[in-house]
Amino acid sequence: MKALILDSGALINLSMNGLLYLIEEFKKITKIKFLITKQVKYEIVDRPINIPRFELGALRVSNLIDSKHLELPQSLNISDEEINSLTKKLKENANNSLESQGRSIQIVSDAEMSCLALSSILTEKGIENIIAIDERTTRILAEKPESLEELMSSKLHKKITTNKKNLAVFSKFRFIRSTELVYVAYKKGILKVNGAKALEAALYATKFKGAAVSWDEINILKKL
Repeated sequence: MKALILDSGALINLSMNGLLYLIEEFKKITKIKFLITKQVKYEIVDRPINIPRFELGALRVSNLIDSKHLELPQSLNISDEEINSLTKKLKENANNSLESQGRSIQIVSDAEMSCLALSSILTEKGIENIIAIDERTTRILAEKPESLEELMSSKLHKKITTNKKNLAVFSKFRFIRSTELVYVAYKKGILKVNGAKALEAALYATKFKGAAVSWDEINILKKL
């Protein structure tokens, strides 16, 4: 069994671009489980369902859950308590990794860290998994932590110091973005967009809806 854990941003990106159907299409051709945590569900369904501007998007995701195209961890006998406990630890590690003027900087949310918590639990169970997350900060925690100090200093216009010991726990996680999901969908022939520029247009759309992907990365994907 393999699993793809989806963070809020990746699902919102797919929803805003009319691409949520890709989850259903992937389920038809793979045995991958598409998972979301309770924290992610709260961000993309439970809270926005009562806000007129976001209600339709929330309903779209809710329908995927009802049809079991998206599943909660309980489908694999993983409890909320187990995820919550590990989420708290990971969040404390991340939010105590950067400091400015003697104060810790809050850089991650419960939803993001719950995805990492679930990934860690799945790995312990021997289930290969990857996390779909569009936001840059959490990915840098794992993939290039040495760049985090520079990134946050530039963003906050403050001198930042890093606690490298706290960052070590994040090195084991693997990530993709909605951009790569769209690329794979195109290669699998399940992207329901025709034309010579179909791939290019879909990749651009993910960038404009929040995926932290560079133009150079998009150009590489277009040539693969």
